[in-house]
Amino acid sequence: MTLSPTQTFYQQIAHNRRESLLLILVVALLFAALGFSIGYATTGTSSGAIAALVIAMILAGLLSAGSYFAGDSLVLASSSAKEITEQQAPQLFDVVRELSIAADIPMPRVFIVDDASPNAFATGRDPQHASVAITTGLLQKLDREELQGVIGHEMSHVRNLDIRFMLLVGVLVGGIALLADFFLRFSFFTGLSGGGRRRDNDSSGGLQAIFFVVAIVLSIIAPIAAALVQLAVSRQREYLADASSVELTRNPYGLERALAKIAADTEPLKEANRATQHLYIVNPLKKLDDHSSSLFSTHPPILDRINRLRQLSGEGPLDPGSSQGLAQLD
Repeated sequence: MTLSPTQTFYQQIAHNRRESLLLILVVALLFAALGFSIGYATTGTSSGAIAALVIAMILAGLLSAGSYFAGDSLVLASSSAKEITEQQAPQLFDVVRELSIAADIPMPRVFIVDDASPNAFATGRDPQHASVAITTGLLQKLDREELQGVIGHEMSHVRNLDIRFMLLVGVLVGGIALLADFFLRFSFFTGLSGGGRRRDNDSSGGLQAIFFVVAIVLSIIAPIAAALVQLAVSRQREYLADASSVELTRNPYGLERALAKIAADTEPLKEANRATQHLYIVNPLKKLDDHSSSLFSTHPPILDRINRLRQLSGEGPLDPGSSQGLAQLD
C-alpha cells in the first residue's frame, strides 16, 4: 500500500475496511471452490456438490459456536486476567469511560493482568459483551495520553466488531481445513480412485475425474493459502484499529509513543501464548524484532504502524532500517 504524504484517518479506515473485505472474499471463494470440487468429485453431480458445501458450512458453524459464546471467558482465564472495580484503578476507568462515550458503545468490563510487560487486548463477541484487559506494566509505564491511545485502539476493536469478524474468518479457514482433511483421508482410503458414483462410460465420468484432480490440488494448497489470508486479515484489522483510535482520541501522538514504548520494552509477557498473541495491541512474542513484513505475522511491523500514524499529522517517516527511530518517540 502506498500512502499519500498526508492522509486522514477516515481515508485509512476506509482503505483498511476494503482490504479486510477483499481478503475475506478470497477465503470465502477458496471455501466454495474446495467444497464444490470435493462434492462433485465424490458424488459426480452438481446437486451433490452443493449439498456437500452446505454440510461443510453447517459443521464449521457448529464447531465455532462454542468459541463465539465462550471464547472471551477462555481468553481472559488463560491470560490470568482479573476483573477490577473503579476504586482500584480510577484513572484507567476514566479513560475507558471517555473512549466508550467517544465510540458510542457500552462501557466494557475492565480486567488487569498482573504482568510487568506493557500490553493490552480486547475481547468479546459484540459491544454489549466486551472486555478490555490491561497489564500492570502498561499502567505503570505509560502516561495518560499514551494510555488513551492504547484504550482507543482496543475500543476500536470492540466497535469495529473485530472479534466477530475474525471469528467469521476463522469459521471459513477452519471449514477449509476440515474439508481438505476429510477429502485427503477419503482419497487415501479409496486408493485415489475417485470413489463415489463416477461413471467412466459417459461424459459425467470425465468431468468427475477432472474435479477429483482439482479437489486434490485444492486440498493441499487451500488450507495454507487460507491461513495466510487469515493472518493478512489480522494485520489489516490492526491497521484499522490504529486509525480508528486516532478518530476517537483526535491525537495520533499518544498511540505512536505507546507503540514505541510497548515494542521497546524488554519484559517478557509470561501469560502470552500463540493462541492469544493476535489479540494484543503489540505481539507479545515478537515485539521489537517485528520490523519487516511477514506473511506469517499476526501484526504489522511496529515501524510501519507508527509511520502510518505519523502521516496523519504530516510528519516524515522514521528510519525503517533500525530500532533507533522508536527511541525518538519516548
